Amino acid sequence: MNTLCRNFVTKTKWTCIAKTQCLPVRMPASSAINQHDTVLLVQLRYQFRVYPTPGQQIELARAFGCARVVFNDGLRLRQQAREQGLPYVSDAELSKRVITKAKTTPERAWLGEVSSVVLQQALADLNTAYRNFFASITGKRKGRKFAPPRFRSRKDNRQAIRFTKNSRFRVLDNGRLRLPKIGDLDVRWSRTLPSDPSSVAIIRDAAGRHFASFVVTIDQAERPPPVESEVGIDLGLTHFAVMSDGTKITAPKFLRRAARKLKRLQQDLSRKTRGSNRRKKAVVKVARAHARVADTRRDWQHKLSTTLIRENQAVYVEDLCVTGLGRTRLAKSVHDAGWASFTSMLEYKAARYGRTFGRVDRFFPSTRMCSDCGRINDKMALNIRAWNCPCGSHHDRDVNAAKNVKAAGQADFNDRGAHVRPGLVPAARREAVTHPDAACSTRSVEGISFL
Repeated sequence: MNTLCRNFVTKTKWTCIAKTQCLPVRMPASSAINQHDTVLLVQLRYQFRVYPTPGQQIELARAFGCARVVFNDGLRLRQQAREQGLPYVSDAELSKRVITKAKTTPERAWLGEVSSVVLQQALADLNTAYRNFFASITGKRKGRKFAPPRFRSRKDNRQAIRFTKNSRFRVLDNGRLRLPKIGDLDVRWSRTLPSDPSSVAIIRDAAGRHFASFVVTIDQAERPPPVESEVGIDLGLTHFAVMSDGTKITAPKFLRRAARKLKRLQQDLSRKTRGSNRRKKAVVKVARAHARVADTRRDWQHKLSTTLIRENQAVYVEDLCVTGLGRTRLAKSVHDAGWASFTSMLEYKAARYGRTFGRVDRFFPSTRMCSDCGRINDKMALNIRAWNCPCGSHHDRDVNAAKNVKAAGQADFNDRGAHVRPGLVPAARREAVTHPDAACSTRSVEGISFL
């Protein structure tokens, strides 16, 4: 197993949400690999559409509300303790006060109408949010800073509850999902579960659809046979992905294609009176249209990422600052492309299938650097799609960037994990003299092997 994948697997047990999204789940390093760096346990998440009856929808809405109230009560209790200078309320004390004792009061007696596991998992989510916040402000958690937990609103478009094995949920022989105090839900199975699920989350999205998300554990991940090819990818807007071998994948632009329908639905929504039933129906129509766009984009990205991982032993991409690009005039196109979700799919699938995945530094001059001689040229405007290097090479802007991303990835994530110094490159005749900018062009990117 290569160095990059080893670093990923020892820190994270990757989770795949079939047909939707992919998220990592933290796990101990000892349970992820053995002494031969072989993955033993892999957690997968399978998501299926469920169709509750009208009575079950009422029970689910009650469970969503109880979980939200317990979360808010726990958050309010800790905030009041902090304002009064009292010690931090522990997890056990919080559970006793907002669940056990609250059920005995007339104001919260209705908490006993739902499964207690749902309420405990709501507090578990609150505790996780606090741990992430504390780890972020102390510097233990890298990346963007986490904000403190916020109160959940009953007007949130997405509601979710979680059942663990303690709740004794189970999948019946007739294919229905039995949940405590809710009943048997009708599930549309698109595939079979590889093992018994350890937990299931019931999710209601903005479009009013319900999903059951199962977490299962398998003994060993599927490993396709190794291949020799490696690829560097340059992500863009006109072409969603340009490969180092010259392949260009046109951006599908799902949001732009649905813009006319979305515009009409949003105009209809703006004409409805606030608080009316017709406005609620219009909101659902808009949400369904956006959900259709998101589902189509996600399905397309899953198919493309799976193909790239299966056909290449190593995949390298540029670490783009999507958050910053989302604040520019190209924000709508950037969000429509979905670069962050696509690279996340590549990352977890590479870790699962034993491939190499690397992110090249976002400040690496992949566009301005000549992939033949290594010279770093001046900055170019976005309308310049092809350029000539003084060494005599003619480059397509995107293909050249993809080649440089591949070279930088191979240098940073080779089998030994060591950096590779750039080799000697013969200079062109007119460059065989001393120039300050030419002499520093390759030294400024030490550790990159050029093609």
